[in-house]
Amino acid sequence: MLSNSLFALRRRLAYPRTSIQLSILGLIGGCSAAVLIVLFRLTIEWIQSFFNPGGPFDDILEYIVPTLPIFAALLIAIFADFTGYKHYRLGIPFVLHRIKAHYGNIPFWNFANQFVGGVLALSSGFTVGREGPAVHIGATGASWFGQWLRLPHNSVRTLSACGIAAGISASFNTPLAAVIFVMEVVLREYKIHIFIPVMLASAAGSLITQAVFGTQAEFEFLSVFILPSYHYPWLIILGLTLGAVAFVFNRNLMRVIKAFRYVSMFPRLLLAGTITAIFGYFIPESFGDGTSAIYQAMVDPTNLNLIVILLVSKVILTWVAIGLGIPGGIIGPIFGIGVLIGLLIANVVITLDPTTQYMSTYAVLGMAGLMAATLHAPLAALVSVMELTANPGAITPAIIVIVMAYVTSAQFLKNRSIFLQQLDFQGLMYQTPPATNELEKIGVLAELNRNLKIIDYVNEQDVRFHIRELEPEQSLVVAIRHDLGVDYSLAEFDSSFSKKQDKVKYIPMQTIDTRSTLAHVYELLQDQRDGATLVTSISGEKVVGIVTWEQLHLILMKRNALI
Repeated sequence: MLSNSLFALRRRLAYPRTSIQLSILGLIGGCSAAVLIVLFRLTIEWIQSFFNPGGPFDDILEYIVPTLPIFAALLIAIFADFTGYKHYRLGIPFVLHRIKAHYGNIPFWNFANQFVGGVLALSSGFTVGREGPAVHIGATGASWFGQWLRLPHNSVRTLSACGIAAGISASFNTPLAAVIFVMEVVLREYKIHIFIPVMLASAAGSLITQAVFGTQAEFEFLSVFILPSYHYPWLIILGLTLGAVAFVFNRNLMRVIKAFRYVSMFPRLLLAGTITAIFGYFIPESFGDGTSAIYQAMVDPTNLNLIVILLVSKVILTWVAIGLGIPGGIIGPIFGIGVLIGLLIANVVITLDPTTQYMSTYAVLGMAGLMAATLHAPLAALVSVMELTANPGAITPAIIVIVMAYVTSAQFLKNRSIFLQQLDFQGLMYQTPPATNELEKIGVLAELNRNLKIIDYVNEQDVRFHIRELEPEQSLVVAIRHDLGVDYSLAEFDSSFSKKQDKVKYIPMQTIDTRSTLAHVYELLQDQRDGATLVTSISGEKVVGIVTWEQLHLILMKRNALI
């Protein structure tokens, strides 16, 4: 009874349609991801509590803290060596690849490296963000749930997207921005049957993190005021500046990555820890993820020396940490750098208009513009800023800054998303042909032809007899058994023989299981553009049906996808 119910569920999920089943599964997957993120954040806070004033290491704090990045880098390298360096592909670019090429299935040891490495990096002062681990951990938690139920791969991909949304929402308490980020950056398309479960998962992530960490927004201390119209020319200048900074930032980050590509992981991580420790010793304010710079700068936003020092140190430390392979995200540092650039422009503006209440407004706009130009995610940047500050007053000026920054970066300077540049450098696939892209959304159970007659091969005459006895629209599958197993062929009369219409043509069929998508069928049949693929149960013991090339051709013609 349970197996029949599971089969019915899997068949329903094979269709790319909105369903209550997929929505509930997305909600459960989102809760799983959010719980992992809460555990991740609590672990970081627990480790950091040891190094707070009044903690157990209070007497020797000034000696321990500057060396934390070095010890963390050593531990990250040791753990990566224990798990195998091949599993040290982490963060958002790796998840983008797994979503596109492997339906969101993420190996366990990659998750372990991301969790342990992310905790060590974020608790020791590296300039990395927690959104990278959040995306990786969230996608893993939700996809594991789909793997456990052995759901079709197309639905597992949706669950992975739900986990990513829940992970971001649980990290920053930004449910709407999490949904937009998934659609704009991860999936890069808007489909209503995916949109609904992703929204539910994101809401679940937000509620769970609110229950543990409270309801406050991350940067609600950044007051946003409506800017007078005479400030708008400065917004254009701010946007142009942010677009140019995004280009320089991405270009130099990739230079660091390429420069150390032939250096083994252990010395790379140790170098990153050493450089971070040196900066932390001389400039303690440079420690921590990018958001730490925001708190430091907003204490005294007119202190140009502090802002410049923080900006230079944060840019360098971000290039070092991300470029040398420290397991963390890039969005947190981008937020911090954007705020500092916004404050620089604001300090120029107050020389003409001494009103200092707009300082934090420029800081917020800098954060939005740099994220949009660096990641090529303008809508996600706009919504993120609105939610992080709990203030919709910045929407109109933010749109101006984001548009100017994005156009300057993408069109005039030919800057590409940093994630796509990393994927290209690593040789990881993130694009598929139109036909494959369409067929990946449909499970084989959605188009399965179950009207079969299966026989064991005895002789040619027996096969002819069974072909003549077939019912309309029924197909004959011939099983040829041998010592190594069973080979299946689709048997039909060869119509190319005008005199001998009863000559049998055998079309060998390769086998896939019920979790596969039509893209798997297309991959097997695209060369001959004929025949069929046999679909078996997940265990491979039972033949469930076949999917023919004609079915694929009809689907692609209806969807206007090229074949």
